[in-house]
Amino acid sequence: MTSVNTNYGALVALQSLTQTTRELSEVQNRVNTGLKVASAKDNGAVFAIAEGQRARVASLGAVQDGIDRATSVIDVGLSAGEAIGDILKQLKDKAVAAQANDLSQDQRDALQADFAALRDQINQIANAATFNGSNLVNGSNLTGGASAFSVLTSDISGTAGAYDLDGLTFGTLYSSATTLETANGALTVGGGDVLSFTITSGNETTTFTVDVDATDTIQQFVDSVGQASGGRVTASYDDTTGAISYASQEQFTVTYENGSGTGLDDNGFFDGTDGITGTQFSQVVAPGTGSNSLVVAGFDFRLGTSGQALANFSSSLDISTAAGGAVASNAIDDALTNLNKDLASLGAQSKALDVQKTFLGKLSDSIEAGIGNLVDADLAKESARLQALQVKQQLGAQALSIANSAPSIVLSFFR
Repeated sequence: MTSVNTNYGALVALQSLTQTTRELSEVQNRVNTGLKVASAKDNGAVFAIAEGQRARVASLGAVQDGIDRATSVIDVGLSAGEAIGDILKQLKDKAVAAQANDLSQDQRDALQADFAALRDQINQIANAATFNGSNLVNGSNLTGGASAFSVLTSDISGTAGAYDLDGLTFGTLYSSATTLETANGALTVGGGDVLSFTITSGNETTTFTVDVDATDTIQQFVDSVGQASGGRVTASYDDTTGAISYASQEQFTVTYENGSGTGLDDNGFFDGTDGITGTQFSQVVAPGTGSNSLVVAGFDFRLGTSGQALANFSSSLDISTAAGGAVASNAIDDALTNLNKDLASLGAQSKALDVQKTFLGKLSDSIEAGIGNLVDADLAKESARLQALQVKQQLGAQALSIANSAPSIVLSFFR
């Protein structure tokens, strides 16, 4: 049928041309950006993965920057320690010289003056060895102290959750704000133990039980909590603090039954009758061993600091006598020995940070390559498609023109 109202051929040609134009726009965008997935509308799943990995690369960069700063702190400390070592060698020379019996008192006094002047520089050097507010050699960042120098070495913690539950101790249970059952001690995990979560919603009470198998790993136990409750209660493990946390959108009660069949634990731990109910609890299960940081050993190289390298070397040493020179010489020997040991420790930690930084650099490069595999466009292939689509677009426009002129044949019917 010939009609001037409906030109089906033109409609088909228009649809084809529109599709070609859409594909051409997509290819041009890929050529312009170099990406086959430039936004979530291109491929939502791949875009989400790529964005997550880009965030990982950024976090690795931040960790590397932190390692660089830490390395500088250690290098400054090493420089200070080496300078102090040089001073100790000079002091050793003067202490040995003072032991000679043929020196006059004026000569001994001169040696003592030089000795005191050199000795007083040690504390100045130690206190000046500060970088970015941190000092590893004047006691400001002693290991084990509140301000111990810690360096982030990874953006992800370790995998201590792989440890077996067998023999681990479930410590005191805590709510999000209140300490609970603190007087009841702790219990040791054994085979056949059961952990129960009771949720009351209106008039309906549901209990979910989790078998605490001693052969399970911590991670397997954590996963089984969510599986047993159908996701209504979730558990997570922090391998740095060694704590398991339980959470739910609903109020829930935790109870524990040991494998001996005596019901609730003898200590009353997890005893629901004591009202341990809430939406979030946590408990220490095992010491955290998955820390993603390195605590750099801090020392105190100042004079006479108890327990440190120069503990026996203080301002009270006097080489104005032969006996005083011998005492000072022995103290310097001890100081040099301990100082060199501490410097070796700092050097080893600096080397460990260099190794970690190298690894993080390689890891970052690998992740970036993986992102490229996901989102980068093959420009050789896209250029070929671009030319093909341009030709196809021109042909489509010509076909549409021909289809649009087809109804003009109707005019010949009325001549």
